[in-house]
Amino acid sequence: MKRESRILGIDDSPFDKFRDKRVLLIGVFFRGGSSLDGVMTTTAAVDGSDATAKIAALVKKSHFYTQIRAIMLNGIAVAGFNVVDIQKLAAVTGIPVIVVMRGYPEVDKMKSTLLKLGMKGKARLMEKAGIIHRVGNIHVQFSGCSLQRAKEFLRISCTRSNIPEPVRVAHLIAAGVRLGESKGRA
Repeated sequence: MKRESRILGIDDSPFDKFRDKRVLLIGVFFRGGSSLDGVMTTTAAVDGSDATAKIAALVKKSHFYTQIRAIMLNGIAVAGFNVVDIQKLAAVTGIPVIVVMRGYPEVDKMKSTLLKLGMKGKARLMEKAGIIHRVGNIHVQFSGCSLQRAKEFLRISCTRSNIPEPVRVAHLIAAGVRLGESKGRA
């Protein structure tokens, strides 16, 4: 794998779950973990079900589309409980999807909350995402590639921290745009 393979990192901006109806999603195009080549935005509904379609549209309309080798998400959900169907996203775009998590998520607690809120379909999407693997100091889920390939994408993109640069920078930009300044921790 080339060290400068193009990777798209996506994260959502901070939001007020009581006031905001939509949340800004930031996508950043990186060459591996070394060079930022572009930024794109879209929105997703708070606790909605449009994240997969919105991200797929963001990817497919990009002039980088044919060059993107992986999509990295900062967690399986954006905008609260707007859960991304990573298998569908990988199939629709033809690009592997890697979900990056700093710590092991409280899956049972999240599923229980979703079921209490009547969001059984979203709980199923979390299960459908597959096994959560520990890779170094982070955890990942993936679709459209093997664990070995996901590790290769992480190897070339984790250049300044345990978090891949595309996801880390998307997080920083999203916070900076929404709050006026990022806190520096992604």
